[in-house]
Amino acid sequence: MNVLKFGGSSVANAATIEKVIAIIKEQAKRESLFVVVSALGGVTDLLLLAGKQASSNNEEYKDTLAEIERRHFDIIKTLIPVASRSAIMSKVKAEFNTLESLCEGAFLLSELSEKTAAVISSFGELLSSYIITEAAKVKGLDIALKDAREIIVKTPDSKVAVDYTETNKRITAFASQFKNDICLLPGFVAKTSDGEPATLGRGGSDFTAAILAAALNTKELQIWTDVSGMFTANPKLVKQAKPVDHISYHEAMELSHFGAKVIYPPTIHPVLEKNIPILIKNTFEPKDKGTLITRNVETRKKSVTGISHIDHISILSIEGSGMVGIPGFSKRLFEALFFENINVILITQASSEHSICLAIETHYAERAKHVLSTTFEFEISKNKLEPIKIENNNAIVALVGDNMYQHQGLSGKMFSTLGKNNVNIRAIAQGASEKNISVVIEDKDIKKALNTLHERFFEVKTKQLNLFVTGVGNVGSKLLEQLDQQNEYLKNKLRLKIRVVGLSNSKKMIFKETGIALNQWSELLKQGKKANAQEFFETAKKMNLRNSIFVDNTANPDIAKIYRYYLSESMAVVTCNKIACADEYSNYEELQDLSRKFDASFLYETNVGAGLPIINTLSNLIASGDTIHKIQAVLSGSLNFVFNNYKQGTNFYDIVKQAQEEGYTEPDPKIDLSGIDVARKILILARESGRVMELENIENDAFLPQESLDTDNVDDFFDSLKANESHFNELLTKADEQNCRLKYVAQYENEMAKVGLQHISPDHPFYNLEGSDNIVLFYTDRYAEQPLIVKGAGAGAEVTASGIFADIIRIGKK
Repeated sequence: MNVLKFGGSSVANAATIEKVIAIIKEQAKRESLFVVVSALGGVTDLLLLAGKQASSNNEEYKDTLAEIERRHFDIIKTLIPVASRSAIMSKVKAEFNTLESLCEGAFLLSELSEKTAAVISSFGELLSSYIITEAAKVKGLDIALKDAREIIVKTPDSKVAVDYTETNKRITAFASQFKNDICLLPGFVAKTSDGEPATLGRGGSDFTAAILAAALNTKELQIWTDVSGMFTANPKLVKQAKPVDHISYHEAMELSHFGAKVIYPPTIHPVLEKNIPILIKNTFEPKDKGTLITRNVETRKKSVTGISHIDHISILSIEGSGMVGIPGFSKRLFEALFFENINVILITQASSEHSICLAIETHYAERAKHVLSTTFEFEISKNKLEPIKIENNNAIVALVGDNMYQHQGLSGKMFSTLGKNNVNIRAIAQGASEKNISVVIEDKDIKKALNTLHERFFEVKTKQLNLFVTGVGNVGSKLLEQLDQQNEYLKNKLRLKIRVVGLSNSKKMIFKETGIALNQWSELLKQGKKANAQEFFETAKKMNLRNSIFVDNTANPDIAKIYRYYLSESMAVVTCNKIACADEYSNYEELQDLSRKFDASFLYETNVGAGLPIINTLSNLIASGDTIHKIQAVLSGSLNFVFNNYKQGTNFYDIVKQAQEEGYTEPDPKIDLSGIDVARKILILARESGRVMELENIENDAFLPQESLDTDNVDDFFDSLKANESHFNELLTKADEQNCRLKYVAQYENEMAKVGLQHISPDHPFYNLEGSDNIVLFYTDRYAEQPLIVKGAGAGAEVTASGIFADIIRIGKK
């Protein structure tokens, strides 16, 4: 003998009911069955709504009842042949007449008593069980209907307490006389020992099935639903969630208590005592393995079995000196809530006894505050207690697992994982058995918290990064190309899954939580909404994704100004935009402080030397205790390209134009040729060395004529280069006469910095610097005579993009 229960989603319509009948028919070939069914999906809510509407004198209750009636009659017309339909429809219509009379009474009295609400809500199961039984008979099953109210007896004045002695007696007596292969019963419904109508609480059909299984001592209890078992997390919120093959009763109780909707919490108690396994199966995928729930699970090695949550939670805080060391204070507190039927989901109390924090369902919050304010009115009036405080819009997230007590540091991993993603923990609770760690967080952080924790405890091999990228010009487009090209390598070798979820240029912006297709980003961006830097940030904040990284591929000062907002939301920032780090020192310092405060990486390796590890090398020197005495560098790939290619017989204008076209300069080449770009770079290196310095402190020996410096647009700048060719030729000729090469050099020494064009002799390391290469010489305590040299390509969209890419990977590996 076996007991099967089918939930509302399994019997939602004619098509799903046919699947249910097919499952029952197949199992009935092997053994006799007791089958429990819920109301049609959503019907119980509609019934309660109709009752509430009627008691509020809202005549829309008639429309609600009509909708419920239509759904049931549609199923009858689909599943029952015309020849057999009349009697069934008459029976169902009579039930709806009774239901309508009950609602009319509530309408006239403007009242809905608890007893009447129980009767109204029970119609869903009574109707579905009758229709399904008749439909199964049509399919040739040997089946009979039994009204569960005749055998399940509930204790009066209790929400779910069952009189097991009387109930078990009635069930076994009935089963001994039952002769059919299949007995089908409505779930959820019961009667009290006084004969009054009652229900077993929301989700009580599971309870009905468990009570039957325990009384009949069946080999198994099967719960058929719309998912393939209990998952490691809610699959609707965590796409990577996986079914758990086997869990213990205790784990199932913890997970179901904390929001796993697959089973109803009290379900497990009756079968737990009899050691009867529970099997969770999927009505729509009956061949899936499902989840087996038993007393013990011997083979599992994982510390955490699942992550669950409850939303719509409020926190009540009671604090004050009037509760310290006062015997019976907690008794008064919980007794007051008990008498109001307010369930406390989570409790924390400071060891000083100065405060108690309670988590309850939000719809009880105001009532609970009123009750406790009344109970402790005297203490509050004497300032021994603070007024009761309520915080709404919270949720509880729980890690659950029988093996958690065997693994050290789980709490730390949980808290640090949430903290790194800017998920604030309001309260913490852990049972003495160490099988559950629960935290209260804000509602808005649920999805991010669940995904972050799931990634930490179940997807340790792969870490997902969510990128918000602004700037898709030369550098930005190359970065997107590299991300697309390296996608499989990152997943297979580095265990990183990188998604671009936000993308913007100066005109348009788009967002897609599941990731923008990088092979068609250009076309998709054209269809986006109007770009706005502040709105881009606000959308990224609202999306609230774990491991979020803002990537700035622009040279826009307005974009640089909003880095602080991203860092303050624990979103990492990766940028090739030098303006932020070369801005006023106070701004640079603020960004560093925010990065540390909110544990959000702020990486800008490409600010100096494109993809070369210059800043990282400098940071490592300082972190290891070395002292920087002098930095000499050629930091402009643009200027190096220009002066390496500017020779006698060439034209300075043509060389600069070539550099611009090949992507070696900024869109406005004056930024490079004026030396301001190099000055910013040496300023950043000076600051990274520990020096407080401003851009105006740097001596800039400009080689451009004043006419070029005074231009205010690119065309005029290029015209000035043509007009001043003799000036540039004179610079070249003087260098040639001394057998030297022209290099634009940056230097930091004795806490002073300067940039300018220099004649470099053949014996200097800078002399043979070719193309657009950069070179940096670090003179330190350890590298006093022979400097530490970093040399390589220092300009170009591809190498700059690779440097940004490297910073993103650094964050992923953090």
